[in-house]
Amino acid sequence: MAPIKLGKITVHKVHEMDSPVPLLSQLPGTTSEDLRRLMRWYDQPDEITADPESALMTFSVHSWVIEVDGLTILIDTCCGNHKNRALPEVHQLDTRYLENLRAAGFAPEDIDLVMCTHLHFDHIGWNTRLENGRWVPTFPQARYLFSRRDFEYFRDNPEGEALHNEAFLDSIVPVMEAGQGEIVDADIAIHREIGNGVWLEPAYGHSPGCCTVHAQHGGAPGIFWGDVIHHPVQLIRHDLPFAFDTDAPAASRTRKAVMEHVADTDTICFPAHFRRSSAGQVKRDGDAFRYEFLSD
Repeated sequence: MAPIKLGKITVHKVHEMDSPVPLLSQLPGTTSEDLRRLMRWYDQPDEITADPESALMTFSVHSWVIEVDGLTILIDTCCGNHKNRALPEVHQLDTRYLENLRAAGFAPEDIDLVMCTHLHFDHIGWNTRLENGRWVPTFPQARYLFSRRDFEYFRDNPEGEALHNEAFLDSIVPVMEAGQGEIVDADIAIHREIGNGVWLEPAYGHSPGCCTVHAQHGGAPGIFWGDVIHHPVQLIRHDLPFAFDTDAPAASRTRKAVMEHVADTDTICFPAHFRRSSAGQVKRDGDAFRYEFLSD
């Protein structure tokens, strides 16, 4: 897709893969009524039907690159190649992610800052790459920022978070050992200042330290909401617990709060897993919300 301009900020999407799974495996409780309502504005017949038993949830796994004031910032680094994972769909991947990054105009050496909205396996995988049998930082010139709450949680809970912990070991620890990682709180300005630059905001629930990344500089605001909302059906059913939520009630409250904050504003949203152009705007729709995608 073409880059998106937000005043003095330019945003690029870098795709890694699409991953379809049964919808009810991720969002149990989704009803036929929910899906019929979704189909009024989300036309994806290869994914969504009116029958929850046959409907899919197809995750687009991608990164966002922000250019602002001469800085190049990469948000979320997908699953990564050659990594052992307990989840078969992402075990030992061999994708063209780095080729897609270069096609967007960026070599790994061009990235100044890596920001992870949270530390789940599908948001940190390309933090490192395999070189001579060792995991090394993929982006050699970059500072990597990791949420303090997530870092401490996944470091201290290896048994309860086996899937994410194996990613922590091969995608976070080597970055810290290389001296490129920085542990930060999720309520700080990263570039310039809050409200005029790039900053973090707490969005706890899906993970203990989940955050949203905000960017604004001379134009409409942008929000990179990570996994606060995974799929468009959650704009209709924000209350449903998602399969990987650490604290489902808190995640539901955060999901609703984010939608309330951005609905019917000029904010451009950059979800981590929506298909099509991914980017778009949230609109109120009676007692729920809908999503208007920017042109693909």
